[in-house]
Amino acid sequence: MSCTDIRNLGPSRVLVLVDGKRQVPTFGSGSQCVDLNSIPVDQIESVEILKDGGSELYGADAVSGVINIKLRHNTTKGDILIRGGITDHGDGQMGKISGYKGFDFDHGKGNITLFGSYMTQSGIRQKTRDWAANPWNSDAEVGETPTIGSSVTTNTRVIGSNFDVVSNGTGGGNSGAFHNFASSDRYNFASDQMLTNSLQQAVLSGDMHYEVNEHFDLYSSIRYTHKDAMNTLAGNPVTGATYPSTLSSAVTLPAASPYNIWGEDVSLYRRFSDLGERKYEEAFDQWQYTGGSKGKIVGNWMYDVSMSYGQTLAKFSTENMTNYAHYLQELGIQQVDPSDANSAVVYNPSICQASAGCSLTNPFGKLTSQQADYLRYTQNDHSTYQMRDFNARVHNNHLVHMPWQGGGDFGIAMGLEHRSEQASYTPDVLASNGDLGGGATYTGGGYNVTEAYIEGNLPLLHNMPFAHDLSVDAQGRWSDYNTFGTAYNWKTSINWAPVRDIRFRATLGTSFRAPTMTELYGGHSISYNSGNDPCAQASSYGSLSANVVATCAKQGVNTATFVNANSSQIPTLVGGNSALKPEEGRTYTFGTVITPRWIPNLMVSVEYWHYTIKNMITTLPVQYIVDSCYTGTNTGWCSNVASRSSAGQLTQVDDLYSNAGGLRTNGLDFDLNYRIRLSPHDHLNLSNNFQQLIGYLQQNEPGGTWYNYAGRLFYQSGYGMPRVRDYATATWSHNNFSLTYMMSYTGGMRFNDGSNDLSCKVYSYCKVPGIFAHDVTLNYNTKNWQFEVGVNNILDKKPPFVPDGATNTALSMYSEEIIGRYVFAQIGRSF
Repeated sequence: MSCTDIRNLGPSRVLVLVDGKRQVPTFGSGSQCVDLNSIPVDQIESVEILKDGGSELYGADAVSGVINIKLRHNTTKGDILIRGGITDHGDGQMGKISGYKGFDFDHGKGNITLFGSYMTQSGIRQKTRDWAANPWNSDAEVGETPTIGSSVTTNTRVIGSNFDVVSNGTGGGNSGAFHNFASSDRYNFASDQMLTNSLQQAVLSGDMHYEVNEHFDLYSSIRYTHKDAMNTLAGNPVTGATYPSTLSSAVTLPAASPYNIWGEDVSLYRRFSDLGERKYEEAFDQWQYTGGSKGKIVGNWMYDVSMSYGQTLAKFSTENMTNYAHYLQELGIQQVDPSDANSAVVYNPSICQASAGCSLTNPFGKLTSQQADYLRYTQNDHSTYQMRDFNARVHNNHLVHMPWQGGGDFGIAMGLEHRSEQASYTPDVLASNGDLGGGATYTGGGYNVTEAYIEGNLPLLHNMPFAHDLSVDAQGRWSDYNTFGTAYNWKTSINWAPVRDIRFRATLGTSFRAPTMTELYGGHSISYNSGNDPCAQASSYGSLSANVVATCAKQGVNTATFVNANSSQIPTLVGGNSALKPEEGRTYTFGTVITPRWIPNLMVSVEYWHYTIKNMITTLPVQYIVDSCYTGTNTGWCSNVASRSSAGQLTQVDDLYSNAGGLRTNGLDFDLNYRIRLSPHDHLNLSNNFQQLIGYLQQNEPGGTWYNYAGRLFYQSGYGMPRVRDYATATWSHNNFSLTYMMSYTGGMRFNDGSNDLSCKVYSYCKVPGIFAHDVTLNYNTKNWQFEVGVNNILDKKPPFVPDGATNTALSMYSEEIIGRYVFAQIGRSF
């Protein structure tokens, strides 16, 4: 999905509208946003961005701002466009064809516009990029040799009381069939994994309006999108079950098994590459209909009444999963107490013999086709999302004229909105009953809200001394949720231009954001998030190391001899939380816009912004949770850490969406636009958007410590808050030709694990440098033809090294650098 963000506050706090109407979001696995890729670029006429909030007038989720995408209407033109692209590695191929045509009818009173597009794009495999081909398992300490890949091996790994060995793949039977586990046994999953998804997307849309008279202008639109995204992962690793499954939390081979040569119960770890790569596919079907009427009521009073209904259906399919219950049967493992995941186990071959299709398996040999078929499973999960939105708005821009010299016309707008949203996540049957070992539960629900809003704009002075323009604006919104009760939000702003060359503006407002459907009802599942078991790195906590050693000892773990089977991953329960409370916030901004007459076509603006959010809805770095528990800095988080397995391994850490203490963030925006006439045939357009993040203070639990995450990169999770971002373009136009250069810059960041910055004296990598990317595009346009060629990341800049335990970079931060140099071309024909 292509989600948008404003000022590092996240997609859930941005409201995306199309023609002023709310859009149904794409409800995926653990995410939710209005997917900008589902909005046809060819249909877009302009984009409006409001960056000082908007909860009072537009809706609760407009905390950081509003993006209103305006589509083409009343067109009788048509256009066909073909576009293609490829990286200089020969992958990431993209092809797209799209077209639209508008038709007038009934002497221009009505218009219909139709649009369609199809796009396909191949994915990029991780092994094709040198910087990602050998992923570090974790950030190595200075002078330490980094470990590569996963510790769950394709040949079965065996951990006992005082040994750690790996099968030679010969079937076991004697000690010579095993060797001591070494770094060379680690599995390099980069050979199977993809950095970017393969995509296919089709969009069909229609737009119609008919003006009966000045009182009734009927309009409607419908859009349907189908999208498939596919990725591949390494063969499924099996180390045991996690909650809520009650199957064995560890794969324990009993001493009585004929394949156990050690005379004691041992733990088995195996990656089932012989079942094939896991193929993960997301399929979305999304549609939305909006219909309404607008026009004049009487005098200067205008109205707009509309109803929208949208739905997203999604299917998530993972091939070549392992049926964990069948695996235990094939090994002849039976729990003494089936209701207890940490129960003792015994060897009982009859449990396999009594199951159709099961055959006893040698855990140290190759699977037969029958055994593989009995283990192999395709997991299918489903989600649904529905939105209904009724909106009635009236406005009068000339309600009354101010009775003093220089006064303007007072304008007012008011409206009612009733919205309902429902969502559900239905896991696969075997995932919900625990047979796959991870466990997942159905989640679902919804809420409805009735809201009333009002806005008044008062132009106090115009064309007066020291008041070329002076106006104030006030907005208010009352919301009544059937789940969260009532809320009132307000916003006020002032706009003052003492002379026509300079303008000052300031806003102050409040917000009340209800949790999204994903935050409330997103499906629960186990995710192996990047992180380190504190018992495996007890010595790294400095003065708190003794606390970690003591906590681990209480759980039966000797940190001096402990072997972490999950390496740099922690089994993490992720998903929604129906007990969430809404966020409350306050925003203020002030700035200036300079348009000097003595420098025509120059615009410069500077704005300071500040957001405060209480009860912030978020998930936390899993490392923060386990560190808080094991170091004793906040033992309240220990309730989120499940009991260890019988083999002493972490089985699960709960990291559902929660209400953190709060957020305080502030910064500066600097924008410049300048158009220079070089000659009668040549023009130069310059633009620059610069953002300086001053502070990003987050409180991870109510009443807790405030952490300053400005300039920090959560290196294990792959997202961060750079202090500086900059985007600049320069376009030279000569008659029908134009050449555009684009530069983007992301500032450097320090590594942070959620609690602390990594020490540059201790770790090999502790920060990333600032990164520049450069793009060039050449256009040639005639009356009916458009040609474009270009190169993105023309210098083939590589992403910075980030030891995230998976890709050696931060995927969500450096998308253009990850792809590498990318060449594209397109041709369009208008008619």
